[in-house]
Amino acid sequence: MKSSKSHDVELRPDESVDEFLDGRLRLIQPKRGYRFSIDAVLLSEFVTTKPGDVVVDLGTGCGIISLILLLTRRVRYAVGLEIQPRLAGEAGRNAVLNGFQDCMGVILGDIRHPPLVEGCADVVVCNPPYRSRESGRINPAAEKAIARHEIMASLVDILKAARSLLKPKGRVAIIFPAVRLAETLVMMRGFGLEPKKIRVIHPGMQSEAKLVLLEAWQGARKGLKILPPLVDQGEFSISKGS
Repeated sequence: MKSSKSHDVELRPDESVDEFLDGRLRLIQPKRGYRFSIDAVLLSEFVTTKPGDVVVDLGTGCGIISLILLLTRRVRYAVGLEIQPRLAGEAGRNAVLNGFQDCMGVILGDIRHPPLVEGCADVVVCNPPYRSRESGRINPAAEKAIARHEIMASLVDILKAARSLLKPKGRVAIIFPAVRLAETLVMMRGFGLEPKKIRVIHPGMQSEAKLVLLEAWQGARKGLKILPPLVDQGEFSISKGS
């Protein structure tokens, strides 16, 4: 689905508009503070979508994953769920800025209690917090802390929400630390989500894996596809514009 002509939106003094994907996508983000990372771009490329799909993005942030999918795939509608009001506001304005206001909605809400109808989604995506509460120093900036540590939502909460929101044979895709791979696979099966596709990300050719892209299907048969590894950022990069 291609976006219509972009619209002007109001910026706060602490925000900027950056261009991505060779200028095809414009994003409002804070000049300082939490900004999306390449992980979201990798996840949007990895997830399986079909024409006409409805996508729910848990913890949407500025809306980057939903926006990329609307720009590059033939999805019908994307819903971003975000618990932080400022980020939800950014996501909503980014939908307007890129002309997707008719096919993208943003809801201020909690992943642990998603205010959405059960079985509404063909696809659930999530770029979740990577660290448990007990792992490492928690950032004093609230937005960064919530994005990096399981303060507002744990892996269990995310998979529980995905199971509730997905239609039969629906897909959930996440990006997560490779060190937590075994834990994640076990949890997915515990929620009736069968792992179907994996891609491991290495910082370099001689480096241990740091991240892994995972996709599971609701109620699917066993059978796991392991894709070629991704080194560094692969063919992707984030280039800053205006």
